[in-house]
Amino acid sequence: MPPDLDIRPMTPVELDLAIEWAAEEGWNPGLADAASFHAADPEGFLMAFRDGAPVASISVVRYAAAFGFLGFYIVRPPFRGRGYGLRLWQAGMARLDGRTVGLDGVVAQQANYALSGFVLAHRNIRFGGDVRVEPPSDARLAAIDDGLVSAVLAFDRRFFPAARESFLRCWLRPDRRSALALVENGRVRGYGVIRDGRTGRKVGPLFAASEGDADMLFRALASTAGGGLVFLDVPEPNQSALGLAARYGLTPAFETARMYRGAAPALPLDLIYGITSFELG
Repeated sequence: MPPDLDIRPMTPVELDLAIEWAAEEGWNPGLADAASFHAADPEGFLMAFRDGAPVASISVVRYAAAFGFLGFYIVRPPFRGRGYGLRLWQAGMARLDGRTVGLDGVVAQQANYALSGFVLAHRNIRFGGDVRVEPPSDARLAAIDDGLVSAVLAFDRRFFPAARESFLRCWLRPDRRSALALVENGRVRGYGVIRDGRTGRKVGPLFAASEGDADMLFRALASTAGGGLVFLDVPEPNQSALGLAARYGLTPAFETARMYRGAAPALPLDLIYGITSFELG
């Protein structure tokens, strides 16, 4: 590593800076994402410094001994083309050595990720639009409180390659997000979260056992936007999710390439109507 590049874990303030960089790239991060991201893996966010100035970021979150997720790979425009991004990439991948690694990369970088051993699994498409719906009235809908968190954590394990309790316990807190579960006969059949983004409100995740359950949860969450912009990040193989987006007038705004290095996890994409985030999977 050249002496003019220092790579180390980000402080919370530096993580806020990386999220600001993501906003400048047009990724529309959530307004209160930093605390949940940090809770997932406090050492999993790396920043590169040149002469004390931050020049690049990457997240390499360890979820378990066998799985990690990479995101926030950003080199500040004035410092691109100097090899700083490659140095940071190598440091980040070393931290995830021995694990299957997932990422949601911009399509333009897909070929570069392939050179590092990543294989395309599917596209994720961000849909957005003004959604004007009334909240559904159904006794099965319940705000996720302390009494429901454990059941939601257990339900979530079907939809993510590893347990992510620390992250979700923070993500589900009601102070900056609305989190709802659909509970039938004492069992969670689906849940979703909506939060404020730099623009509009963002749904993620949205997991449900059926298209009808997903539709109800989406309407309940989207109604909190008061007729404003709502975004939903859909795995393209889920045709029912694409139909849901079209039904409420959402149109494509952005897309990513979900790629894995190592054995791709077998996830029930037909039940995943919205991924949690492009940054942490």
